[in-house]
Amino acid sequence: MKVSVNAVNFTVDRKLVDFIQERMSKLEKFYDKVVSADVFLKVEKTSDKENKVVEVKIHVPGDDFMVKKQCKTFEEAIEVSAESLERLLIKRKEKIRTHI
Repeated sequence: MKVSVNAVNFTVDRKLVDFIQERMSKLEKFYDKVVSADVFLKVEKTSDKENKVVEVKIHVPGDDFMVKKQCKTFEEAIEVSAESLERLLIKRKEKIRTHI
């Protein structure tokens, strides 16, 4: 699976990119037809501590899934996003399986 990481208005360090690549590649265990993932990292200019926003768009044949999460750290937001995507991919796999 191809994973592209886009940081909006800041530069992302290599360690975070590696973490994102590793976590997104685990999604293929749940649904093996994932084509690519686009990850957008943003820092909102608020006084709130939870100002790290992660948007993940997963491309699968015939559909796209989009998840947006806001947390204190990017790692936490990626983890929560990946868990949501796991549930979505499992639902999709079961839905396709019932149609066959």
